[in-house]
Amino acid sequence: TADLCAEAQAHLSLLMVAIAEPPPTGEYAVELAVEWHALRRKALAEIADKAERVTQLLGPYGLSFDVASLYEERGSLDDAIGLRAHYSDLVLLDRGLLATSAAVAPLVEGALFKSARPVLVVPAGFAPTVKPKTVIVAWDSGIESARAVQSALDLLCRAQDVRVVLVDPVAADGRNGGEPGADVATYLARHGLAVTVERIASGGLPVADVLRQHAMDVNADLLVMGAYGHSRLRERIFGGTTRALIDKAELPILMAH
Repeated sequence: TADLCAEAQAHLSLLMVAIAEPPPTGEYAVELAVEWHALRRKALAEIADKAERVTQLLGPYGLSFDVASLYEERGSLDDAIGLRAHYSDLVLLDRGLLATSAAVAPLVEGALFKSARPVLVVPAGFAPTVKPKTVIVAWDSGIESARAVQSALDLLCRAQDVRVVLVDPVAADGRNGGEPGADVATYLARHGLAVTVERIASGGLPVADVLRQHAMDVNADLLVMGAYGHSRLRERIFGGTTRALIDKAELPILMAH
């Protein structure tokens, strides 16, 4: 993250997040209150210590940065994350955080649904760049895909190879048109991009697996996609193609909802 911000000459606003235990209620609330306060003080001290250590680590980079901490109950964490993200251009999430089940819902809700900002999910050990060589745009003509493309436009303009990929596209008016992918390719070409449209048959495999394999085959540096295009109620547990890609992809994924 620090290297990416240095490359982009961007300000890094780092948020240290911890999920707070709700205060005790019920007939034993008074007895448990002392223990709850002690746990809260310990958690606040730990997150403050981590914030201080991160501040010291970032110092040598010569970056413009700030480090803040957030200790919120699970029920209000998404709103707090979303509000904080309002004052940024891009939200970066470490994929390792999303492997923690307790963190998935508030992080995804806050970052994707309540920030109005694109989200970049970075797998461990991968160094993202603002000058990717090969970018895959997962396109399905949905509004989420359109937002993702617009959000990634600066990165796409710096790429050497942009591939618009459609999995099992259906040519239909009001959706993909008579030539699926042609419209978005034309839009990107107007911005000076050299674009290739690739229509891939899934062969009955999950879309996430098809996109993941294709990204590996072309040695892509970045995947751009719309996130959670289906009903949020239907994907309340944050499953589907989006989550499958987040869990297993070995390259950065830029998403927008």
